[in-house]
Amino acid sequence: MLKFLALDTSAKKLLVAAQNADMVASYCAESAEKHSVDLFPAIEDVLRRAQLSLAECDFLACVVGPGSFTGIRIGIAAVKGLAMGSGRPAIAVTSLDALAYAEESETKVAAVDAGHGHVYAQGYGAAVFPAGYYPTEVVAARAALVEAPILAGEEIAGLEAKVVDRTQGLLRAASAKCYLGTAEPSELAAVYLRKSNAEERR
Repeated sequence: MLKFLALDTSAKKLLVAAQNADMVASYCAESAEKHSVDLFPAIEDVLRRAQLSLAECDFLACVVGPGSFTGIRIGIAAVKGLAMGSGRPAIAVTSLDALAYAEESETKVAAVDAGHGHVYAQGYGAAVFPAGYYPTEVVAARAALVEAPILAGEEIAGLEAKVVDRTQGLLRAASAKCYLGTAEPSELAAVYLRKSNAEERR
């Protein structure tokens, strides 16, 4: 069984999980704009409860987006530093794949609230369409076309979605992607599907 640490700083709720073979410890709590403050205490806590050290990890995993622009950068920087310092490889997981892996059905749509009536979304199975920045009504129509459930980590205004277990999804996604190969920590890069609000206002 795999041993690893996984972080998701892309959403309002900070998520940190550690898997030590069949033992799992996790932290998931509203962190608002305090991810940088709460992240490292959460990492220490889950590693302690999972009875796992960084040196024992097979890899470190990080959600690289889409989601909060600042949050994504915090998570990537943390995993890069921890992985380089411990000599561990890294794995990039998108927030959409993490949601998709929380549900076992093949056909589904994963969605992350992007505000202003839009979502970051991706379709899987018979609902397949590429990850992108879409109006909520477009995603709802695509999902309805093939009767695919829309999966989300939290309720999204204007979209009927099933709220799934982000922790379970992140652990499953990281485990699955590990078999496709790991990477050097320096290769981790953010996935942005649109410009930031600051860039759009320029």
